[in-house]
Amino acid sequence: MKTIDEQITVGLAQISPVWLNREATLEKVADYVSQAADQNCQLVAFGEALAPGYPFWLERTNGAQFNSPVQKELHALYLREAVVVAEHLKELQKLAQQKQIAVYLGCIERALDRGGHSVYCSLVYINTKGEIGSVHRKLMPTYDERLAWSPGDGHGLRVHPLGAFTVGGLNCWENWMPLPRAALYAQGEDVHVAVWPGSIRNTQDITRFIAQEARSYVISVSALMRKSDIPDNVPQAERIRENSDEYLTDGGSCVASPDGQWLLEPQVGGEGLFTATLDHQKVREERQNFDPSGHYSRPDVTQLTVNRERQSVVKFREEK
Repeated sequence: MKTIDEQITVGLAQISPVWLNREATLEKVADYVSQAADQNCQLVAFGEALAPGYPFWLERTNGAQFNSPVQKELHALYLREAVVVAEHLKELQKLAQQKQIAVYLGCIERALDRGGHSVYCSLVYINTKGEIGSVHRKLMPTYDERLAWSPGDGHGLRVHPLGAFTVGGLNCWENWMPLPRAALYAQGEDVHVAVWPGSIRNTQDITRFIAQEARSYVISVSALMRKSDIPDNVPQAERIRENSDEYLTDGGSCVASPDGQWLLEPQVGGEGLFTATLDHQKVREERQNFDPSGHYSRPDVTQLTVNRERQSVVKFREEK
């Protein structure tokens, strides 16, 4: 006999940002949170770096050129439009509380605890009470992302209860890193949220692989970015368009069941809110023959140590 908590409906908001415009993008996010709540979702997730957007200009404007006025101007804009979690997500927190829905949001975080002038690719979890549950800063930016993003730390490697489920998440190619995945599995994760800037090439294989490895539901949520989504007022807009295909990222959001089968096949080429219903019974069935942190683990042979201290360059000791 099932209880209502054993089933949850999740929403995958595959949308484009209002690129490099934090306020307008967060308004669009809020609209999709409301849509998801109206469709009885208990959780809605958004793509990596959605607010205010992925740094697509880097590979299209010679981003590695040192001391470039072009790169300085674009980076300064990125910093201005980045998200300060404690300041810029208050309205979204209120909406989550009002609608009783949890939110995973990929954003570019301007971190005041690291001086306020560097940014991190962060995955923010807001619970159904409107509270910030975790802010996970991407451990290792990928390739040219390192020209814009700082490397994160383990502070946000945390999971959260949602009905009968335990949800956790990682950013993009972090999902290829075995040890961060294992850190979430060990905390009881049975819904894994993988957020991406987009593209089916990222999601079509790893989504099902993680589901089979973890015996968990895996939700891959991608953003979408088209050449036409580049606003005219962005510096170097025409140059970025000239060096871009029609789709910079084509979506690919999908959901795999704990047996590795598709619950929602990859959705390509359009914006939308896609939903799926997860049943905890399926997790328990698949853990019968393999539980990576339970009966199929050997902590006497191999163990993982995780440092969840928020990293800082200074520690103050005040006079008593």
